[in-house]
Amino acid sequence: MAKKLFVGGLPWATTSDDLKQLFSQHGTVATATVITDKMTGRSRGFGFVEFENEAEATAAEQALNNTDFQGRTLIVKEARPMEDRPKRNFGDRDHDRGGRGGYNDRY
Repeated sequence: MAKKLFVGGLPWATTSDDLKQLFSQHGTVATATVITDKMTGRSRGFGFVEFENEAEATAAEQALNNTDFQGRTLIVKEARPMEDRPKRNFGDRDHDRGGRGGYNDRY
């Protein structure tokens, strides 16, 4: 069964290929992805690695957590599912105050 790991503390220059190469030393990596900012395309300093084998993922987690990689300390742990967050409605943000800006005595 596959297991996904969260990898934090990545150097900004790390690519998905670098991440795959690092973790491939510990087993068969199905995917390796460095997460990037949507606007700038720059790394956000973390990523995810998915192993095909759970035992290999656990071995990689134990071997690489709190180790130095290109001058930064890696944080490696089992990935958790993304939590549901409430939707934000930016289009209606000034509805309660009249939406016209300026000074308002009520607030």
